[in-house]
Amino acid sequence: MRALVTGGAGFIGSHLVDRFLREGYDVRVVDSLDPRVHPQGLPSHLARNAEFIKGSVTERSTWERALEGVDVVSHQAAYQDYMLDFSKFLLVNAVSTALMYEVLVERRWRPRKIVIASSQAVYGEGQYTCSSHGFLLAKTRRPADLRRGDWDVRCPQCGEPSTPRLLEEAYPNPYNQYAVSKLSGEKLALGLASIHQIPTVVLRYSITQGPRQSLFNQYSGILRIFTALALAGEPLVIYEDGRQTRDFVHIDDVVEANICVLNTESANFEAFNVGSGRPSTVLEYADLLVRKVGKQVPTLLPGQYRVGDNRHSVSSIHRLTKLGWRPQRGLPQILEDFLAWVDDVGGIPSNAPNAYQDMCQRGVVQPIC
Repeated sequence: MRALVTGGAGFIGSHLVDRFLREGYDVRVVDSLDPRVHPQGLPSHLARNAEFIKGSVTERSTWERALEGVDVVSHQAAYQDYMLDFSKFLLVNAVSTALMYEVLVERRWRPRKIVIASSQAVYGEGQYTCSSHGFLLAKTRRPADLRRGDWDVRCPQCGEPSTPRLLEEAYPNPYNQYAVSKLSGEKLALGLASIHQIPTVVLRYSITQGPRQSLFNQYSGILRIFTALALAGEPLVIYEDGRQTRDFVHIDDVVEANICVLNTESANFEAFNVGSGRPSTVLEYADLLVRKVGKQVPTLLPGQYRVGDNRHSVSSIHRLTKLGWRPQRGLPQILEDFLAWVDDVGGIPSNAPNAYQDMCQRGVVQPIC
């Protein structure tokens, strides 16, 4: 049995490579080694007994070489960052997925299963309940409200603050380029897979964290940024009021979710959330990380927000748990495992980019008035 892992040199992909090898698969990896994620080239954590192809999933020749003779495809490759090259998101995250099925159908290759990595981002601003008007799919918050520090998601009919709900798979509502590109990739995958009867499952990851998370990629976000600041004894900068909620899931639980749907026929042609199902505020996250680091580090709320951020994102995991999967590791273990790994690799590199300054310069971070 041979498994193909696209993006296999990356965070989630490399853990899946290890798991496939333990399961007895021959493993083939495709990765472009984007220098913003892999500035030092092929990472040391990538298993050396996996076949490696350096190439882009946007190129037909890469797919033709990579897909030949594979039984399982784990499509983890993606473009994700706070960059302004909007069209590239669609090219890498959607068009490349269509290209994969195009090659499979043309060559009459039929893998046993394809698992597509998607994102909680497809829900956009999310799903809410208004006490007067019931369920609503929230629109992105208005810049005028954000500029005056009004962080609530409000009912479009009465203007009153609404209550966040756990995100259910049936209600995607993307707005930004990344979210739209991921949902487009999903729809292409599930549609083409159904037409051509190639068993396919989509997994919508919540914020996945743990060892091997890129120390250079600015999109790797809160864990790397807060850890770097805390270890240096510098204040943690928190956007909005810090009470926005997020859903953090351990990399090991994400790997188990992939194996679960890979081995479950009833999962075919469906999309499933993969998360913790539990909300954590950014303030709670920062406080726990500081305690794990063991330093007296202040938190700063300078009255700023990040353009395009949503207020609350916590996924319902009910449908996936019905298949037998359940998260086993909470936020404390996420932080402990990441900090131990950072220590093992010698700390946060001194040349890691300053995401905060870069986003300020590009206008992604804005002050309230």
